[in-house]
Amino acid sequence: MKKQFLVAACMALATSFAFAQKSVTVKAGTIVPLQAVKQIKAADVNEGETVDFRVANDIIVDNNIAIQKGTIVKGTVNEAKKSSIAGTKGRLVINISNLILPSGEQIYFSNTAARIYGKNRTPLAVITGIFVWPCIFIPGTKAVMPEGYEIQATVASNTEVKIN
Repeated sequence: MKKQFLVAACMALATSFAFAQKSVTVKAGTIVPLQAVKQIKAADVNEGETVDFRVANDIIVDNNIAIQKGTIVKGTVNEAKKSSIAGTKGRLVINISNLILPSGEQIYFSNTAARIYGKNRTPLAVITGIFVWPCIFIPGTKAVMPEGYEIQATVASNTEVKIN
């Protein structure tokens, strides 16, 4: 009877070690390179919409992959202004606050935003508009974030992440 109990206890202990997950700490200040999944034009999005980015490289901590390349990160459009007459430039600002790992853990970023601005043509439009009236209708350039646009996110605080 003692022998069976001892065998069962050893098996239970071995099973608990087999299922124990290892974890690592992603430190505050860690840089996570991100890339835009698709092209975004300021004229085509509205404030509050979500935009997808993906992690560009594996983030390695203690020889383990803490954040896998390709993990999707959601950004929120904070400002979207299309270019307009009199040379006004387009503006696009997308805030990236966190990413959610497949395990459900969240990693928060500090003050990370993609800011894309078109070129301001107001002086050109106004000066040429004085001499040639229709030139006042020269628009500024559009704000377009191309597919693959790179941005670096900075981890806000130490975060423990489970490793498979």
